[in-house]
Amino acid sequence: MTKVAPGARALLVDVTRCTGCEACVQACVEANALDSEAADRDRAVTADGLSANRLCTVRRLERGRWARVSCMHCLEPSCVAACLVGGLRRTPEGAVVYDADRCIGCRYCMLACPMHVPRYQWDARLPFMKKCSLCHDRLVAGQLPACVDACPHEALSFGPRTAMLELAHDRIAGQPRRYLPHVWGEHEWGGTSVLYVADVDLAPLGLVRGARRSVPSITEPVIRTTPRLALSVALTMSGLMWVVDRRRRLMGGAEDDDGENTGA
Repeated sequence: MTKVAPGARALLVDVTRCTGCEACVQACVEANALDSEAADRDRAVTADGLSANRLCTVRRLERGRWARVSCMHCLEPSCVAACLVGGLRRTPEGAVVYDADRCIGCRYCMLACPMHVPRYQWDARLPFMKKCSLCHDRLVAGQLPACVDACPHEALSFGPRTAMLELAHDRIAGQPRRYLPHVWGEHEWGGTSVLYVADVDLAPLGLVRGARRSVPSITEPVIRTTPRLALSVALTMSGLMWVVDRRRRLMGGAEDDDGENTGA
């Protein structure tokens, strides 16, 4: 089980309270000094509403429900594991943050993320990767993420991850007819710092029940065995080449002897 830092915090999204007003999206655009016109445009032209100009969005679900969507801030982030230069890191506060000064633009983080969250600034002359940082600078200053501050319907709650999990389970236990008996993000992909309670299935968001193992926990054992496997294959091939070459030389020597005997 993934160890959670004592100071780790989490964002709880209550899908039953979200109206799709996108006040959270607008607050995110303003807090991150993004292009608001591009953010509005990208909502329509991207498959999931996320882009380098739109770090969080609101997705429509079945039965007229809406849900805020952004980086999930995994407890074992695959983007961090995939980054070659330490351009991504998980902070003690639970946020996974990006350092543009270290980024080399390889985009491995985009390939590694099981939720397909990191986005690239394709139109920029000097492009960087973009994603939600959970307003880490605001957290360090003792403030709430901008989206939480802006939500007019209390669909977003923020605090210590343990407290948010307790709040989520209390809501489910208190109103079992209102909520499905599951907290998305508690275990999915090894656990995340963005949690959901809902009355509809959240699989369309990529939160599939049963996907408990983080991507790094699956890939790292394979990566660790790869050098040994590669060395074994190299030694085996070298041995086979030596055997083949030796047989070729022996057969060549035998043919020379036969030619000499025939000539005699």
